[in-house]
Parts: sequence; structure tokens; C-alpha cells
Amino acid sequence: MNTPDDLLAEFEALLQRAQSADPDVISEMRARFDEMVADRKVEPAGLPEEGWHGLIGECSVMLELRRFIEKFAKASAPVLITGESGTGKERVAHAVHQISSRSNQAFVVENCAAIPATLLESVLFGHKRGAFTGAVADHPGHFVSAHRGTIFLDEIGEMSLSMQVKLLRTLQEGEVRAVGDNKVRKVDVRVIAATNQDLEKAVKEGRFREDLYFRINVLRLSMPPLRDRGEDIALLARRFLAEAVVRTGRPLTLSDQAIEVLLAARWPGNVRQLQNEMQRLSALADGPDIAASELSPELVKGARGT
Repeated sequence: MNTPDDLLAEFEALLQRAQSADPDVISEMRARFDEMVADRKVEPAGLPEEGWHGLIGECSVMLELRRFIEKFAKASAPVLITGESGTGKERVAHAVHQISSRSNQAFVVENCAAIPATLLESVLFGHKRGAFTGAVADHPGHFVSAHRGTIFLDEIGEMSLSMQVKLLRTLQEGEVRAVGDNKVRKVDVRVIAATNQDLEKAVKEGRFREDLYFRINVLRLSMPPLRDRGEDIALLARRFLAEAVVRTGRPLTLSDQAIEVLLAARWPGNVRQLQNEMQRLSALADGPDIAASELSPELVKGARGT
């Protein structure tokens, strides 16, 4: 593949030749321009990924989490990731996949709460053409797409009981049957599930099948809430702010007073809330030093000891 500079130089040469208004030259110029765009995959400038497999943090609970991720990645058993919303469960699932022997295969993500129960079976297991209204073509489903790779089922606690039965069979037998098909297909997929719910309580209340719970709760990772991660809060805040100002082009830094408030805040939305706050500041802060008074009022009010 040519480098971006080589492609740009070639495109400029084509522009000069285009003065002849030769249709063949114009066609060649359009084709090379399309190739240049595809090769360069032009995206807004950003910062290189930091942290350990995308996980930023040096506090003791994060270091312990990394140790377990490395251990679990070597196995093939299902993994259950628990924790509050916004703590980074999908990023951890991706890290498990990246370190595993399946890293060169697909990593497929689905949020079980984002799709109506009537459609989730088709999304996960596929369907045949004509199986239902709107099924105009065969669809393989996520489990087939993730064959020999990993599937991440986020918010598995929201899955209906009928779907839980079908998922349990897939985990037990290693096979799927598409909607409208009489044939089963063998699949080799590692399942990583995540939830912010208390699944033990859900089992007792009859909202989650006990047999499925034991099937997915083989290896377990618990995500720490942001409020328990100490100085990681400042580390993450500076990182998120740096990413945000790259897009806005505004040089901003967090004042010591602002950091103090961030460290004391309760962060009910965890890492996701912190990232959103930095994006907000990148657009609204006067700068160049962000004062504590410029933080969202709910952060200041919710800070411990205030």
C-alpha cells in the first residue's frame, strides 16, 4: 500500500494532467482519489491508545483486575463481568479477547437490553429468508459470525426467560439453529457476559434462570466503581480532556481546585460520566485553566464532604 504522501503526490500530478480535459485522465483521477481515501481511512486526528490493552489506571484494584484478566484470557470458559453502569465492562471484555488465543478472530458485541426480545433470537442465532415478515435474505446471526472468536453479551440480565433457554442450549451443546431453519450449526464461540444487575437476586426472584447463571458465572470479574479508584480519576480526567481538546482545538488544562472536586465527587455514572464531563468542558470552559466553578453543578454538590 502506498503511503499517504505518495498518494497525495500522485493525486497532485493527476490534477496537473487533468488540464488537458481528457475524459480518460478524469476517470483515472477519480479512481485514484477513491483509492486514496480508502487507503488513508481519514479520521479526525486523535491520541494514541494508552494504558494496558486500553485500560487506564494504576490503582490497586485495577492492577488486581489486570492480573485476573490475564489469567482468564488463557482459558476458554465463559466470563461474567459485573459492575455499575459506566465502569468499562465492554473494554474489559475486549481486553480478555485481545490477550486470548482467539484474538485474531471476531469480537462481536450485542446489548441484550437494546433489542426487543422478539428480535434478539434472530440477531444472535440468525434467520432464514422468509422466516418472518421482513426477512428478505438469510442472516447468519452473531454466534455464527463470532465462530472461533468471542461474543460479548452486554446487559444479559435484561434477557427474557425464553431467550435464556435458547442461550443455555447454545452454551451446553455448542450449536445454534437459525429462526425458520430445521438444521443446527456447530459453533465454537467464547461467551463473555456483563450485567449491572444483582443476578443472584434475579435468580431468587425468578427473573433469571439458575442453570444459565451457573453456566455463565464460571470466571467472574468485578469492575470497581470510579469513586473507589483514587488518583485514577485525575489520570482519566486528563486523558479524556486531552482527547476532547484535540477535536475542539482548544488548549485546556484542569486546575488543582478542579482536580480536588473531581477526586471528591461520587460519580454515579462512573467512567462514562467523567468522559462526558470532559467533553462538556472542552466546549464550554473559558480556559486555559479550568476552574472548579466551571464543573457541572451536580459534581460540586455531590462531592464528598461538601
